[in-house]
Amino acid sequence: MNERWMNFDLSHFLSQLSWQKLGEEFLYRPEAPMLFSSGLFLFLFVGFLLIYVPIRKHLTARVVYVVLFSLFFYYKSSGLWFGLLLCTATTDFLIGRRLSLTVSRRARKLWVALSLCVNLGMLAYFKYFNFLADLFVRLGSEAGHLLGIAEWQTAAYEPLDIFLPVGISFFTFQSLSYIIEIYRRRIEPVYRWIDYIFYVSFFPQLVAGPIVRAREFIPQIYRTPQVSRAQFGEGLFLVLCGLLKKAVISDYISLNFVDRIFDAPLSYTGLENLIGIYGYALQIYCDFSGYSDMAIGIALLVGYRFSINFDSPYRSATITEFWRRWHISLSSWLKDYLYISLGGNRKGKIRTYVNLIITMLLGGLWHGASLRFILWGGIHGVSLAVHKFVMKRFGLRQTGDEMNPFRRMIGILLTFHLVCFGWIFFRAESMQVVGDMLSQIAFDFHPEIFVQFVEGYKTVVILIVAGYLFHFMPRRLESFAQRVVTRSPLLIQALLLASAIFVVTQMKSAGVQPFIYFQF
Repeated sequence: MNERWMNFDLSHFLSQLSWQKLGEEFLYRPEAPMLFSSGLFLFLFVGFLLIYVPIRKHLTARVVYVVLFSLFFYYKSSGLWFGLLLCTATTDFLIGRRLSLTVSRRARKLWVALSLCVNLGMLAYFKYFNFLADLFVRLGSEAGHLLGIAEWQTAAYEPLDIFLPVGISFFTFQSLSYIIEIYRRRIEPVYRWIDYIFYVSFFPQLVAGPIVRAREFIPQIYRTPQVSRAQFGEGLFLVLCGLLKKAVISDYISLNFVDRIFDAPLSYTGLENLIGIYGYALQIYCDFSGYSDMAIGIALLVGYRFSINFDSPYRSATITEFWRRWHISLSSWLKDYLYISLGGNRKGKIRTYVNLIITMLLGGLWHGASLRFILWGGIHGVSLAVHKFVMKRFGLRQTGDEMNPFRRMIGILLTFHLVCFGWIFFRAESMQVVGDMLSQIAFDFHPEIFVQFVEGYKTVVILIVAGYLFHFMPRRLESFAQRVVTRSPLLIQALLLASAIFVVTQMKSAGVQPFIYFQF
């Protein structure tokens, strides 16, 4: 009797323990935010679909259910800061309603200014407060030195411990686009608060984009989601591609090579530093485009379509073409709402070049409060201005695929290396690291170690070569692969997904790695 009681008590304890651990998985853990590439998300997404499919034809039930899941997804990514998302969205929902009813142009501008203050004010605090405060103190110290004021000279700023909510730059830009589109009378405001929360918080694009335009997405909310066989196959193909890009190529070369180079560039030769830069160019592309692929694919699986966010950017033959292919939702946002608002190309050549540089400087600052991000934006802004000047000065017209093959090949090589040069500033932790890397490449190159390097980093080299080969793969081959996945029986599709998950688990050398753009 006692033995049976002890066995029962032990099994009860184990049962309670397992339920406790399961419950902990539903709580926010800062060290393990929710990622598309995690097993937990796959489990939750399957559970989400089991309820979503039966209710998808009922508008209110579907909207409320997706909003609740989206808010839970954001809670798992950023904790209780989902309340900030709700406050921001509610404010812009109310401003949008008032803006649509306001006739006076001056009053309409004031409503837009209020939205700008709310959204950009949040960004200024969470992303830029410490940066601006430190800059102010440094300027004060310099002024004290010039004026001979000892108290100012010794002043030092102690940074505040400010938590950066995940995806704040994305959902604030998305919400701002809604207000600006209403101001420009291109869309009508939504009339239900829950519908606007759906637009801002929709979980596939919530924490790292793409930045979804209101006029493209909001009409989809009111249609009954339909997932055709072709749409399901396309979504699955994108999820598979994104998973392999992120969890196999990006994570592996990052942990096993790229991070080591950028952490201690002086410990490696110039050749290794250069390959590390090429590796980072591939890493950030596979990481971010992989996330975008998964976001677009998951949205397709539940009946919604986003615009493409990456279009083989390293195939670009000019820097202008690069920004038409890289992070398209951000570059088009900056063009439509910042560059054009500054005057675009309507106020003369000089003003056009200045507007380009200002736009890219602010685009760099959007990525982070640091001098290196501003320099990165400046490199691209000046490059865009120079390209536009050269095109006008020499009357050149051919800028894209219509260029002759030889000229295009030269353009691709030059553009790729310009972009890679910019990536050094983007990735390096400090300007000291930038200087060390460039110094090693210029004065300590040692090309003779190439064979030894390949032998020591076989898997890394294979993945880098494979990643670039896939990137430059002809579009017809990519389309063919997508058709194969789309037309395959459901069992084959399930086996492909299982195979991808197996490869990911075999290649994983550490815990799930956060997406690079989570920090923005």
